[in-house]
Amino acid sequence: MLNTERYQRQLILKGFGAQAQQLVAQARVLVIGAGGLGCPALQYLAAMGIGKIGIVDDDTVALSNLHRQVLFTTADVGKLKVAVAAERLRAMNPEIEIVAHPIRIKKNNVLALLKAYDYVLDGTDNFETRYLLNDACALLNKPLIFAAVSGDEGQLAIFNVNNEKGRSTNYRDLFPVPPGAGDVPNCAENGVLGVLPGIIGTMAAAETIKLITGYGKTLVNKLLHYHLLSREQYEMNISPSTDYQLPQSEDEFLNMDYQNDCELSSGYQEIGAQELSEFQNEGSALLIDVRERHEVPVLDAAIFNKVPMSEFNRFLEEDIAEENIVFICQHGIRSVAAAEAMHEKYGDSKKIYSLKGGISKWRNYFLG
Repeated sequence: MLNTERYQRQLILKGFGAQAQQLVAQARVLVIGAGGLGCPALQYLAAMGIGKIGIVDDDTVALSNLHRQVLFTTADVGKLKVAVAAERLRAMNPEIEIVAHPIRIKKNNVLALLKAYDYVLDGTDNFETRYLLNDACALLNKPLIFAAVSGDEGQLAIFNVNNEKGRSTNYRDLFPVPPGAGDVPNCAENGVLGVLPGIIGTMAAAETIKLITGYGKTLVNKLLHYHLLSREQYEMNISPSTDYQLPQSEDEFLNMDYQNDCELSSGYQEIGAQELSEFQNEGSALLIDVRERHEVPVLDAAIFNKVPMSEFNRFLEEDIAEENIVFICQHGIRSVAAAEAMHEKYGDSKKIYSLKGGISKWRNYFLG
């Protein structure tokens, strides 16, 4: 039975009412990513009474998350995001079911996970997961609410839902081919004002509620583009494309290679802290930090050469004697771009590496 007092303000809303609230209570929504987009979406979905909410994220809370990931506090730093988020949401609304999935979305787990939910909200920040999730939703015919931010801009769309003409679109109708690694920086590299993912995440929650209840017009087969600084926004229609092939069966899906599609890394190799340590101990590689000079933590200048990306073109003009070259940055994105540029100059005559995940992932290694 609905708690009419908790939901009174939306129950009395003309055109919404008890019937729409019942649909909300019966809905099962899976939110991928408990970050800047996922946090505000989760708060409003829980507050409005979604019957079952799943949260997928394998990351822990970092201090740099807090300006935009508003479910977390300073005391949560180092804790698992899904555990903290689930606890806060249950306290907010104990009448609904919250399920924490402390995992990373992969081919071998995504289909089983999606089958337990009716709607999927994509709040991810990497293209590998985005394409994987899109194809899985298309295969299972699951509505996908897409949200993304970059710099001062945000985007929203709804995929895998038929419009009035019986047509549906998916993410590949917008972007058939994944970008190369490092082509599109994420928030960790490009920066983001904390309120922007809050705005877009809340709008994604609104689109989810509208889709569930039929209340108002939704962004089915449309892309909404929002610019924070100018307050401008516009919608564009998305049309089905023939420039790609979606997997038609679970076997086809499991044979897709999303990592290789999104990481065109034939000219370099990504390594972890162990391999970096071996290079460092052996003194067998040129170790290059491509972060800007103001970024922290500051690495030992006796070991790591400082070549900021803003100065990288001049560095490329020099001749490098070392055979092994390792690039390092904060999150493993700019280092990929540097590795690709180095490979373009030297080809296969040198062995080029990028530290996967960057200093942020291996912070304990760098700070001792």
